[in-house]
Amino acid sequence: MNIKHEPQFDTAKIIEHYTKKDGVPVEYVCTSALGGEEFAVDIFYRETPHPEFGNRYFGLFTSPNGSLMITNADKIESAEFGMIEDNEGKLHYSAHRHDYKVVDGKMIDGGRAYVKTNAHVTMLRIQNGKFYAVDIEDLMDVAESKDYVYPGQDAQV
Repeated sequence: MNIKHEPQFDTAKIIEHYTKKDGVPVEYVCTSALGGEEFAVDIFYRETPHPEFGNRYFGLFTSPNGSLMITNADKIESAEFGMIEDNEGKLHYSAHRHDYKVVDGKMIDGGRAYVKTNAHVTMLRIQNGKFYAVDIEDLMDVAESKDYVYPGQDAQV
């Protein structure tokens, strides 16, 4: 899927650090609030649960005093992402409650707290570190995207 993310940190450096530190592959998923918060965290995924804390997702953010903070982000799998499509086929989402975005005359707002838009919205969820359509209508929207690959289908090069 062609999703436009706006991470707060250098995700390649974070992936390299935690993959080496934890000894398992870590990947960037998205930048989002976990619920109705007014700030977003960069969310990363590991296939196996953390041996000490048991979570598969973790979020990184900067606290108000400037400290780097880490949090359990497993809750992201229960959240829905409303997305709007720009004129080039990229999907955009609001990262948090007050993240108002305008792309190609279309707007989206609300993060995980609510979806407010003036355009057609496609609803996606995250499972096992990947975005998936919420229902059949959203699956049809995503499938029309030129870079979508059906499960079991080889990507066209």
